[in-house]
Amino acid sequence: MAASAGTQILKYTVHKWSSFSYNYVPENVYVDNPSDQSSRWSSDSNHPPQYLILKLERPSVVKSITFGKYEKTHVCNLKKFKVFGGLTDDHVVELLESGLKNDHLSEQFVLKCEIEDHFFPCRYIKIVPIQAWGPNFNFSIWYIELQGTDQWDIVKPCINWFNSYREKEAIRLCLKHFRQRQFIEAYDALQKKTKVELEHPILTELHDKLVKQGDFDACESLVWRACQERLFDQYIGMLDYKPKWTPIEPMTKAVGELMTENRPGMRGGHQMCVDILAETLYLFGGWDGSQDLADLWAYHIPSRTWSCVCKNTEEEGGPSARSCHKMCLDHERKQIFILGRYLDSTVRTSDNLKSDFYMYDIGSAKWTIITEDTHAMGGPKLIFDHQMVMDIERRTLFVFGGRVLTSATEGGERISEPEFSGLYAYHVPTNTWKQVMTDCAELRSRIGHSMLFHPKRRVLYVFAGQRAKEYLNDFFSYNVDTGQIEMIADGSKKEPNSAGGMLTCPNPLNILLDEMSSHYHPALKEFVRKSAIPAAGFTQRATIDPDSDEIHVLSGLSKDKDKRDNVKNSFWVYDISKNKWSCVYKNENSGQQYWTKMQHVEPVPRFAHQLVYDHVHKVHYLFGGNPGKESLPKMRLDDFWTLKLCRPTAENLLRRCKYLIRKFKFQEMSESDSHGAMLYLQASLAEIVDHNNSEERAEFQLLASTLFKAEEEEDGINDMAGIETSEHYQSRTELFDKLVAFFPEQMTQPKGNLVDLIPMM
Repeated sequence: MAASAGTQILKYTVHKWSSFSYNYVPENVYVDNPSDQSSRWSSDSNHPPQYLILKLERPSVVKSITFGKYEKTHVCNLKKFKVFGGLTDDHVVELLESGLKNDHLSEQFVLKCEIEDHFFPCRYIKIVPIQAWGPNFNFSIWYIELQGTDQWDIVKPCINWFNSYREKEAIRLCLKHFRQRQFIEAYDALQKKTKVELEHPILTELHDKLVKQGDFDACESLVWRACQERLFDQYIGMLDYKPKWTPIEPMTKAVGELMTENRPGMRGGHQMCVDILAETLYLFGGWDGSQDLADLWAYHIPSRTWSCVCKNTEEEGGPSARSCHKMCLDHERKQIFILGRYLDSTVRTSDNLKSDFYMYDIGSAKWTIITEDTHAMGGPKLIFDHQMVMDIERRTLFVFGGRVLTSATEGGERISEPEFSGLYAYHVPTNTWKQVMTDCAELRSRIGHSMLFHPKRRVLYVFAGQRAKEYLNDFFSYNVDTGQIEMIADGSKKEPNSAGGMLTCPNPLNILLDEMSSHYHPALKEFVRKSAIPAAGFTQRATIDPDSDEIHVLSGLSKDKDKRDNVKNSFWVYDISKNKWSCVYKNENSGQQYWTKMQHVEPVPRFAHQLVYDHVHKVHYLFGGNPGKESLPKMRLDDFWTLKLCRPTAENLLRRCKYLIRKFKFQEMSESDSHGAMLYLQASLAEIVDHNNSEERAEFQLLASTLFKAEEEEDGINDMAGIETSEHYQSRTELFDKLVAFFPEQMTQPKGNLVDLIPMM
């Protein structure tokens, strides 16, 4: 990684523009004057291409771009745009694709500024508007600020490296072209002279065995070796997850002549935690629609059995019946901690508003009341709908948010502003509480949010929730060692359902998915669906996988400004290292008939449910909740589900590679040895086919017909027309390109083609 460069505001001038209207000249973007409606560049058309090209005072590493706005929403603001950069104005690369929110707040975006872990310099920045917020309106940009560094001692090595990189890539494009056209002498001479490698040696060997020699057995050995060396992992990691819900049916046991089920009853607002070492889930408390519960249950995953640990924990020295509390587990020391609860305003008194705090020791099966009032120890007051996580390594609990319960005598239900709790830390070995931060502008407290602890990065991730009548969509991290807060997304937006809440995501799209008109291509809608972020929500459930560096979010009760509260099913994955959200699935069906039919396929939409994650075995567990039926307000659920996020394994990919190789071998054999090809089809090829894959099965069934087809002339444009190549060389090259797609990009030949660089006359 190149040395980190300091950041400064970079000076620039407007170099070129596509058009402008009236006095809305391009130079207006120099000045940030949000109160002046005329202080902007405005195109005289919305027909592409429209653009502004900025010329930096000197070559610079440009790290971010900031757009200022008018003091009110404006139809000409850029809903979608791209930013390009380069050392010349006619050779630029894409640095960003994003969009602005239609509000008055300036927005900053991180630009791509690295290639192969090296900074690359720019002299020109090109901004290309694609869509305005108002249909058929021209584009306006009010103010542009570029940040980065132009220090020559930093930029000069970047220019030198970038020029060398371009030279090397040009040579690699030539090598690729020569090899594709079988200009072997030219290929060997250029490689010998420059010492530039076209690709990783294993791919060069694969090309020799497949394309030159047609040794298909050797090709299978090579892809097997690649699989063993985990070379397919990067490709697999780029594939979308596919969710697989499975209902867990309760185990029954015979009691005399009766079959009984031993499992928790219907509830919402309960808590669950998982012991990943003992493969056991624990469930405590909740609300069954009529009363709070005080039962503690354990579910043993391998045997698929529930057992009631305590029917009434209060009678055994544990917590009283409660809901809206929080529970977490130290799986190394087998200790469960429980904090907080909700009390109806009619039963609150100064005596019962103390914040009791309990610990359950799994090994000895004993409860300990750590304190009758955490607030008296320097901890939080009695709170509900907070979040609590544990740093197991340092034996510290972190508690953030939640609403403070107050009695009617204190004006608790009549106060205009509810009281929210800040961030607290509890150190188990010393039995001490510490208020880390109060409820403040830097760390806004809330209820119904999500908070997760990443033990490797040692940060808390906090997002969403509710504060009074405001539904929050911010997303930030808090470093528990340094106290540093990083705002991943501020969540401030004026438009309902905006998909662009994540300010610093590499590719946020401010496109309203449910506002997209019918004339948009389905592929664009699918791209937006995958690139959006979860809607502002309340009672969503989140988990974290520290090994894969991912956050998972199952939607709960979402809030639309133009609609009443509604419950939707959706599951999102946030890739922490890539700073990218993706929607794994979304199901917005709400009809009773549909969900009656689907009740054994996936869980009905709900809120007040619980979701926990076993990151060792990569399985989520969902229990209970409130289905939100207006006709049955007291109804709660007791269904139990597993969720696995599935991607093809390396073994699946290896089988696919072998299938492609054997299919091609069969097609070559069928041209000269029909009988041998038929035997090969029935034996070697049939055994590698995935007969559960309808598309692959149908393709396999059609292969036999190739034995009886007359040779037909190919239709369409041949990319290598007019080039003399040996028999099968082109078709083998196409197979090679298919196999290469499964390997890491840094190992492969360039994706581009030399002939594509020739401009059309």
